[in-house]
Amino acid sequence: MENFSYYSPTLYEFGRGAEEKVGMLTFLTGATKVMIVYGKSHAKKTGLLDRIENSLTTIGIDFIELGGVEPNPVDTLVYEGIKKGRAAHIDGLLAVGGGSVIDTAKAIAAGIPYKGDFWDFYCGKSTITEALPVGVMLTVPGAGSEGSGNSVITRTADGNTKISLRTDSILRPRFAIMNPEMTFTLSAYQTAVGITDMMSHILERYFSPTTRVEITDRLAEGLIMGLMAEAPRVMSDPSDYQARANIEWAGTQAHNGLCGCGRREDWTSHAMEHEISALYPHIPHGAGLAVVMPAWMAFMAYHKPSKIAQFGRRVFNIDERDDRAAAIEAVAHYRAFLTTVLRMPATFHDLGIDEPDIDTMVTRLHINKGETIGGYYHLTAKETRQIYELMLGE
Repeated sequence: MENFSYYSPTLYEFGRGAEEKVGMLTFLTGATKVMIVYGKSHAKKTGLLDRIENSLTTIGIDFIELGGVEPNPVDTLVYEGIKKGRAAHIDGLLAVGGGSVIDTAKAIAAGIPYKGDFWDFYCGKSTITEALPVGVMLTVPGAGSEGSGNSVITRTADGNTKISLRTDSILRPRFAIMNPEMTFTLSAYQTAVGITDMMSHILERYFSPTTRVEITDRLAEGLIMGLMAEAPRVMSDPSDYQARANIEWAGTQAHNGLCGCGRREDWTSHAMEHEISALYPHIPHGAGLAVVMPAWMAFMAYHKPSKIAQFGRRVFNIDERDDRAAAIEAVAHYRAFLTTVLRMPATFHDLGIDEPDIDTMVTRLHINKGETIGGYYHLTAKETRQIYELMLGE
């Protein structure tokens, strides 16, 4: 186990009726006028937005709105939010939705007090030193952005460059309101995409070169096994409150840093998926990960099988002493869970991409991430190409 610092300052208000506390929790951040950021229409159609605004008004907090956030959020709406927020002199953000909405709110929160271009933070030109407080009303679990300091935005001006910004604390939401009942109306596909994203967040940390991290390993394995137990229940009964509750809380634990304590992390699969959904924005991040991560694991089964084998033995009870054989079997089990229980795609074709532009993906991947990428195993462009080619399924 390596040295680490772990700081998770987000207050979580979890359970039935939790949304009733949005006014008071926003007040406790010190905000007096907030921008409510949301997606297309769900928050309005369900009446949730009205209830939130009534709660804010009752406690004396003013607000403006910014709707229209799309999956795989883009910089244009962030720029609009920064301009609108500055003009209205807001001093806080309230995100109502899932990861794309939260990530957009975080980017606006960082951009308003900054004198330059907010994209400076994402491309590494500048470091965030201040940001407006962000609160969250979570309605789409999966991304885990309600408990992390991370934000992913796509820059449209230079050919859809998709970059993840990671901060230790400054962009972590001050509070996250989580009522599992708010997720009952999610489609089976949205639910499955979210669960896949959660599992990928755990595995990006689990597949690590760091040894003797037994406690953190067991936390990660337990979360994966819990998600695998609850997934069939929620897929068959979308209104199963306990299944929804366990899955929603797992999504937060998957991405609040706990599963990475004491070890180096990987994040190759996320980087590779970002290039897919940057080129093909209609693809949900979780669906892309359902294709990328098993392909990455299959590559590792032959090149560095030890941790993949451990995953198989502990999570799938694989009784095979040879690491490579155990790893190959683990990949098959994981892919089968994704495709049969969650009904997720397994290949580029399943994603609706019959002729993927692998050349562009590989080139942009290494421009954005460097000549070699990966914490578990260092991959060159030749090797990342091989992993993308495994996704062809031929």
